[in-house]
Amino acid sequence: MCLGVPGRIVELPSDRPDIARADVGGRVRDVHVGLLDGALLEPGDWVVIHLGFALERMTEDEARDALGFFDGEESVAAADRSPIDGSVAGDAGPRFPPVRADRGAVS
Repeated sequence: MCLGVPGRIVELPSDRPDIARADVGGRVRDVHVGLLDGALLEPGDWVVIHLGFALERMTEDEARDALGFFDGEESVAAADRSPIDGSVAGDAGPRFPPVRADRGAVS
């Protein structure tokens, strides 16, 4: 599994068409935008970034939901989905047995 984070485009340097400057969590960093298949970007657009590459565009609402998730605030849209692990809302999730230092499960 990989983790993509939202970034807001703040600058598109004219001398580097494959690079954009994006605000990611309050820090502005260079992001490679060559994987976006010629999608025209403008300052203010949101993208999903993984390992310094913009993988796809996202809407402001999608970015807000993702950022809220990272901040620990579950969005309304996320609350409507059932978790993959089958846990119930408010449940701590799947239970795993404690593991000893020798990696054997404690019974």
